[in-house]
Order: sequence, then C-alpha cells, then structure tokens
Amino acid sequence: MPPTTIHNAPSLDSFTPLSEHQSHTPSSFFGAKPVLHFHGVETRALAAGRHMSKLPIFADAPAQSNEAAEDDVPAACVEVVDAYISSENLTLFNPSTCTGISIPYPTISLHAIQRLPDPADSSKQVQGLYMQLEFSDPDAGGEDEEDEAVELTLIPPPNASDVGPSATQLLFEAVSNCSNLHPDPSFEDDGDMADGDGDDRIIFEGSVGYEGISGLPNVLRGNADGGLPPPFPGSGGWITAENVSEFFDDEGNYIGDANGEPLGEGAGTVRPRDDEEGANGGVNGDGESDSTGNKRARTD
Repeated sequence: MPPTTIHNAPSLDSFTPLSEHQSHTPSSFFGAKPVLHFHGVETRALAAGRHMSKLPIFADAPAQSNEAAEDDVPAACVEVVDAYISSENLTLFNPSTCTGISIPYPTISLHAIQRLPDPADSSKQVQGLYMQLEFSDPDAGGEDEEDEAVELTLIPPPNASDVGPSATQLLFEAVSNCSNLHPDPSFEDDGDMADGDGDDRIIFEGSVGYEGISGLPNVLRGNADGGLPPPFPGSGGWITAENVSEFFDDEGNYIGDANGEPLGEGAGTVRPRDDEEGANGGVNGDGESDSTGNKRARTD
C-alpha cells in the first residue's frame, strides 16, 4: 500500500484533540474530524540511505534508479520533522523542505520501542519508535520480487516533565491504538484460513464399532441387528452411484450384501413392462379387474 506525498503541513484545526474526543460523546459519527492522538514537533526521523528514496521527508533523498548514489549515502540519515499521529493516518512533515508523507496504518507491519545511540551524541542512549513499512503496491508488476521493508525510526523530543510516560511511550501507544482502527485486510483473510488445527477431515463422534462403506469416506453402515450409525448425511448404508455394484448385478437385480440380511422372495427384482402387461392380460390400468374388482391406475 503506497503512501501519499504532501506539500502542505496539516492544520491542527483539521483534527479533534484526543482529550476533547474522550471528554464527551460526538454529536455525529459521520463527517467527524480525525482524532489527533499525538503531535510531536521537532521529531527526529532516522532512516538508512538505501531507504531514503522512498521517504520524501529526507531532503537529500537520491533517485530510486541511482543505486550507486544510494550506496554512497551514510548508513543513517536524520531529518527533523513534525509528527501527526491521527486516527486517519500517520503523517510526517518536513518544514524545511515543505514536503511530507502520509502513511496508511496497514503499511506499518511492525513498530516497537527501540533504544539506540543518540544521533547528536553517540555516547548517549535515547529511545525511539522503530517501524517497518511495507510500501509495495499489489497492483504493480514484479510480483515475484518482494520489496524490502523500509525501516524508519522516530525520536520525539523529551517531555518537559519527567512525570508520567515518556514521549516515546506516548508515541508508541498512539501508533498502536490508531493501527487497531485500521486492520490489514490481507491479514484478516489469512487469519480466517488459518483457523483450526489444519485437519480438514470430517470427524464424527460415536462411530466406534461401525463399518465404513467402500468409496464413501466417513459414511458408515448400520448394524445387522438394526442398530443405526451416528446420524449424519450419507449414513445408514445408502445406495449411491459409487457403491451400487455391491447391491445390484448388471441386469439390475438386487444381490444384497454380505453384512446385511437377505430380502424376501422377489424383493429388488426388476420386471420389464412387457412381462407386467402380459401377466395382467392388457395394458397396465386397462386390463381386466382383479378378484376384488379393482384396477391398477395407469402410470404412463
């Protein structure tokens, strides 16, 4: 999901402060302003030289096609930006170049608090918010090649007071809360596919002691003494196209099966229509009445 390059700093009037949002219920949930969870002025942004071309907030970002230039850029570059963490997106704006970037939250594949040497004084340690950004466009070509994740670290200025959470902790919580408002659709799809223990077989309880039917997985015959298998579609020894040869011969006569009791005389026998008409002395339904004076209804 690609980010958006902007050339005007967001106005604070276009946001609803988090404290105001939490103080009362909004009069309407439609068309409301984005909620500003964190605003960090003069936040330091760090990125490796090979990633600068994908982050327009860096003033000396080399062209993407000039790989040699990227290699010549120092390992870590620093820019001072203003950070806007809102319920809509994460925006970084460089006031010195009037260029910024608006990052969708599903693009942030990883974020965590990181301890690193202070870029201004390597003898000191500071905390920053480390992020991995996935800027690959799913509609673009070259699907076989995976784009490298862009690594970006934000170091907010320290709080004026040492009381309460640090600025980095507040920044981390803001990104976490806003990211939860924008779940990654592809991650949800993968999660639905991954539900369960990976066994796609249909398992029925209470099937112990019953014999399966050849060609019909998970389908069981009833017992010869009349006991029924567990009730589920296909149980009870149904005759289907897959097992019909076990019950009928090539001429359509019922032959039974080894596990079942034989049927009575004539059961399952298929009589041709001519034989039926000859036995009745006429066409079915049009012949002479039987001893009770009833006729069979004609079916054709």
